[in-house]
This record gives sequence, C-alpha cells and structure tokens, in this order.
Amino acid sequence: MSVLRSLRFFPVACTGRSARSVLLQSSQPWHTFHAGPSLASASSKELLMKLRRKTGYSFVNCKKALETCGGDLKQVNCETDFVSRNLKFQQLVRQVALGTLSHCQSLQDQLSTYTKGFLNSSELSELAAGPGTEGSLKDHLALAIGKLGENMILKRAAWVKVPSGFYVGSYVHGVTQSPSLHNLVLGKYAALVVCEICEQSANLQDVGRRLGQHVVGMAPLSVGSLDDEPGGETETRMLSQPYLLDPSITLGQYVQPQGVSVVDFVRFECGEMEEAAEAE
Repeated sequence: MSVLRSLRFFPVACTGRSARSVLLQSSQPWHTFHAGPSLASASSKELLMKLRRKTGYSFVNCKKALETCGGDLKQVNCETDFVSRNLKFQQLVRQVALGTLSHCQSLQDQLSTYTKGFLNSSELSELAAGPGTEGSLKDHLALAIGKLGENMILKRAAWVKVPSGFYVGSYVHGVTQSPSLHNLVLGKYAALVVCEICEQSANLQDVGRRLGQHVVGMAPLSVGSLDDEPGGETETRMLSQPYLLDPSITLGQYVQPQGVSVVDFVRFECGEMEEAAEAE
C-alpha cells in the first residue's frame, strides 16, 4: 500500500460544543432525524421564528430540532442532524481534514513502520488551510461561525501514515454522508485500526471495517498481545476482548486467520472529554 493512499483517513473533532466529525469514505446510509416530544407551549412559535432567523433553516427542520431538545434553544447545537447536514459546516470539516493532511504530508520521515500523531485545538487553529486555499484554519473557522451563527471550536485531529505492508481499516458509526462532498462522512463514533499485513487477502477492507466496529463498540484502551488470557466484558486489551460480532471468541482469535496483525488504533467519540481522549 502506498503512503498516499494510507493518508486518506483522518478523524477530525470539530465542535459546536461537542459534535465530532470524521473525513472517511463510506457507503453507509444517511443518519435519520428523530423528533422528540412535540412543542405545545404558547412560546413555541416565537422559538421557531428565533431559530429560523438564526440558522436560515426551514420551519420543519427548526421544529424538529426544538422538539428533540425539548424546546430549549440553548441546546440546538452541532450535535443535531440539521446543523451537521449544513454544507458550510461540512466544508469546514473537510477543510480541517485537508489542512491536517497537508501538515502530515509535510513531515519528512522515512517510513519503515507506521506513525500516528494528534493535533490539539491550538495546533489545529494555526495550520494552513491546505493547497489552493488562503488563510489558516482559524480564519476559516471564524468565517463559518459568522455564516452559521454557531459557536464552534476545533478540538483535535489525528493522522496515521503507513508504508507498504500495512493497512488502515476504518469504521464510522451514526453516519451522515454529504451528497455534495463525496469523500466526507460525519459520525458520532469512529475508529482507525492499523494492521500489518502478514499475507495478502482479498477481504482487507471488510476485515478493517470489522476491526473498526469492534474498537467503536468495545472501546479498548490498548492492543495487548495474542498471548494474553481471554478477558470478559470489562477487559480493556483489544485482542483479549470478546469479539463484538461473535462474543464466543476473542478479537485475537478472529484476527489470527485473517492474514493481518493489529498494531494500533485511534478512536473518536462524540462528546468525549479531551482529557479522557488524550489519556486513551
């Protein structure tokens, strides 16, 4: 696998309080909008008008958002579907991912094994926006805040580079896919899994996706070893955990016949505290 191909997966945390977004390719269906209790108060019309003026969205979308948040205007943030589907928000997320990509490509390193890195809020803000685009990501964030009327913060990003002989599996859960930006997928949970290829396999993409599903669902803290004893539901070593899709075996037992060796992973979750994410 070429290095260039391995650079296409970038988890990016871009928050309007805490919404997480990920630049990934996926064929998963659109995430649906679930309305909560209906608004019946006398002030509901006023709230609808206020939200519509602030966001520019239709009455239907604003009504659904307010119903989901129980009529609390303070909670209508980027965790709601109708904001994450906004093209301007999606373009910002894509710009952050491209800026991270450019930064990663600029690092002069001779890869003999995989490398991964993280960028915090201040580091992200100072990055250039990417090829063919002027200004820093901080500038683009300010423009997006002005257009959306939404207070947002760039929280963190992660990148992974691998040489030939490695594979990066990926999975996004709670997906909203952009129809305009075909390589952009927004999700509430996401994972990258770095694998060393022991023998060529035709189903690497499927194996990578299953491993990503496991990381999202089981939230391991370390990879562990194939020699570790099988653990239970509270096990935090990935290879010793019950396999998410077949709890009768461990993740390690699933991996062994697949022709890959799991060496590392990255996991993002909507709403997770930055300190907890860094510790993980």
